[in-house]
Amino acid sequence: MQPSQKVGKTYHDSTKHSYLSVMLDPNYVDASTQPSPFKFYPKFYRRLKLNVKNPIHSFLWLTSAITFEKYYQDEPYKLRVNPSAGALYPTEVYVQIRGIEGIVDGIYHLEVANNCLTLIYELIDDGLESYILANNRIIGFIFLISCVYYRSSWKYKERSVRYCCLDSGHHLGAIAASTYLHNRNLQLLFDFDKLALNADLGFENKEFITACAISGEFQEKKVRRLRLKVPFVCGTDYFEANQFIEDGYQATATSGSSQKQLEYPQFDFDKERFYQTVWNRRSIRRFQKKSISAKDFWNILQEVQKPIPTENFEDIEIYSVIHRVEGILPGLYQGKRLVKAGNFNDKVGYLCVNQALARDSAVTLFFVSNYSNYQTAMQVAGFLGQRVYLFSNYWDIQCSGIGAFYDDETQEFLETKKDVLYAMVIGK
Repeated sequence: MQPSQKVGKTYHDSTKHSYLSVMLDPNYVDASTQPSPFKFYPKFYRRLKLNVKNPIHSFLWLTSAITFEKYYQDEPYKLRVNPSAGALYPTEVYVQIRGIEGIVDGIYHLEVANNCLTLIYELIDDGLESYILANNRIIGFIFLISCVYYRSSWKYKERSVRYCCLDSGHHLGAIAASTYLHNRNLQLLFDFDKLALNADLGFENKEFITACAISGEFQEKKVRRLRLKVPFVCGTDYFEANQFIEDGYQATATSGSSQKQLEYPQFDFDKERFYQTVWNRRSIRRFQKKSISAKDFWNILQEVQKPIPTENFEDIEIYSVIHRVEGILPGLYQGKRLVKAGNFNDKVGYLCVNQALARDSAVTLFFVSNYSNYQTAMQVAGFLGQRVYLFSNYWDIQCSGIGAFYDDETQEFLETKKDVLYAMVIGK
C-alpha cells in the first residue's frame, strides 16, 4: 500500500459506521442550531446580477442554481441543482473570469442566494492559473469548489470528511451538466496547490478548496500568483472547529492522484429535455417497489461510466444489487457479471442503516475504490453520483444518494477488499 493510500485509508477507517456505532451514537441534532447554508461577502463589494437570458450568465447560474423552495417547521429550505448530504450544502463556488466581454477580469464568488457574482479580487497580470497549471493562462472560466465544512460537521461530525468530498464531486457534476447544455468545454483538476490557495483566498481554517474545473481557451503564458490576499469572510454565521476534519483534509490534499490520458465523454441527450432534468432533479424519499426496464438500467449504467474529463483520476468500480429490473435475475452484479443470485432487498436495506429506500428500490449501487488519493476518489464518486441522478431522471427513474452504510459488513457482502465510498438507489 502506497503512503498516500495509507493516509486516506486512516481517515476512511476512522469514520466507518457499524450497527453498534450507530446504536451508541444516533446523532440527533437541534435543527434550530443549523449554521447558515449561504456565504455572503460584505454589501459594499461589487456585484453582477446574473441574467439567465444572457448565455454566459445562464451558464454560470446553472452551475449552482436554486431550483425549489420548501418549508419544514416554518423554516425555508432552498434546494439546488446539486444534491447534498442532509441538504446542508457545504460547497461554495468561486470562478475566475478572464477575457469575457462585459465582465471585469477577476475572481468572483457565486452568491447563490441572490443569483449574482460578487467580485472579490480584480486581476492585473496575476491569477489562479499559477496555482493550478504552470505556464498557462485561461481565457474563459476557472471554477474552484470549496467546502465550508462546519455546515456538514454540525450534523455528521467526523464522517463529514467524506460528505464534503462527495458533495464537491456532485457540484463538479452540476458544472459539467451546465457546460454540456451550453456547448462549452470542460476539464477537471484535483492535483494542484490547494493549501496555498486556501491561504491566499483568506479561508483560515473554516473553508478549504477541494477541486477545480476549467472551461476556456488555454494559452501558453506565465501568470503570477495573486499579488494580494483576499480578505477573510466566514461562510457560516457561527463556527465550531473539528480538528479531525481539518487534519484529514490537510493530509489528503497534497498526495498525488492516479493519472490517465485526458478523454472527453460524448453524450447525445435531447438538450431541452436534459435541461428540464437538471432543473427538476430531486432526491427521492420513497419507492413503490416497482420494476424498471433492463434497457433503461443498462442505458444509465453505460452513460454513467463514460470518460470523466480529467488527467487526475481514481478508478471507481460500481456494484449493482438488482432487486426489480424486468428480465434480469435479482442478485449482486459487478458490471454485467452475476456475483451471486438472490433476493437481497432486506439485506441491503439493513446495510444502508435500515433505510427503506435501499430495500424498496429497483437497484442499489455501491461505489468502491482501491484509491491512491482518497480526496480525489471521493470526489470522483460524487461526480459519478451526479451522473446517476441526472441520467436516471432523464429516463423518468428516481434516485437518491446514500452516504450512511455499515462499512465493513457492506464490504463483506460485496466480496471486495476495496473501500466502499458511496451508495445510490434508483427506482420508481
